[in-house]
Amino acid sequence: MSDIQVEKGSFYDLEIKTAQQTRMTLDPYRGQVLLIVNTASQCGFTPQYEALETLYKRYHEKGFEILAFPCNQFGGQEPGSDSDIEQFCQLNFHTTFPLFSKIEVNGEGAHPLFRYLKRAAPGLLGTEAIKWNFTKFLVGRDGEVEGRYSPKVSPLKMAKSIEKLLED
Repeated sequence: MSDIQVEKGSFYDLEIKTAQQTRMTLDPYRGQVLLIVNTASQCGFTPQYEALETLYKRYHEKGFEILAFPCNQFGGQEPGSDSDIEQFCQLNFHTTFPLFSKIEVNGEGAHPLFRYLKRAAPGLLGTEAIKWNFTKFLVGRDGEVEGRYSPKVSPLKMAKSIEKLLED
């Protein structure tokens, strides 16, 4: 896969696939504050699903959306099918935010969305690689990446940043 260049404004043209295998672009999320996160069901950070759902319930009506993308690239911690993952999240964490089809976030097979996010918000020392599950990217209403948060940062600690973006 070649290195992608996402031009300003074309963030919403990136194609993603729902857990039900429906292809769509990010356009339905235009004008919303987004929290995009790579997730896994068998990870030490998996309990963050609960905090993510808390944020979703708190801010969704104000224009906030969480987009969760399961990934099996870190220790094989997401081995299930898309439907298995969706059922796990709903049964164990009562999630109501969108869960998308399993993807890769690093390497040659990295999904274009995560290539864009990593380039727009590099990690520590400018590295683009995602180090583990539950790396989080906060995107403003204009489609610009406003921040990258490590798996160790609880989603609830992002509340003030989310509120600020919702006010803009």
